[in-house]
Amino acid sequence: MNKAYIGIGTNLGNRELNIIRACEEMNRCGITVLRQSSIENTKPVLYENQPDFLNTVVYVSAEYSADELLVKLKEIEVILGRVPSVDKGPRLIDLDILLYNNAVVESPDLVVPHPGIRERIFVLKHLLELNPDLSDPRDGVAYIEVYNEKKKHYC
Repeated sequence: MNKAYIGIGTNLGNRELNIIRACEEMNRCGITVLRQSSIENTKPVLYENQPDFLNTVVYVSAEYSADELLVKLKEIEVILGRVPSVDKGPRLIDLDILLYNNAVVESPDLVVPHPGIRERIFVLKHLLELNPDLSDPRDGVAYIEVYNEKKKHYC
């Protein structure tokens, strides 16, 4: 069984319900949600002229390969009503594979670990809530070190 950390973000509609429904859909289609981090209200990154997000991370188990998992997550986004929009713009639901096993995956459609992990303090915080011993599979750097360094400079 493969294990993964999935980032969930939403800034349109009933944000709390969007997260609940995303977890329900994952469970329904063979992606078992084992644990969930806290939920945090966050300001948009890069494309700032949009509503605030609710973000969380779930730890899941699935028999899918990383690419198959990505396909399933994109299907769930569509089921929940996500429509194409501006890159990094407003969205009903966003499901991102942050980590997959302890693997490094680089394909045209998927990069794991997710390139934004080290840039977003809330993602680091949520990952560390679920597992304080996580490290970057690319270089072995402990995410707690990255988080503590970011906290020093976070306003």
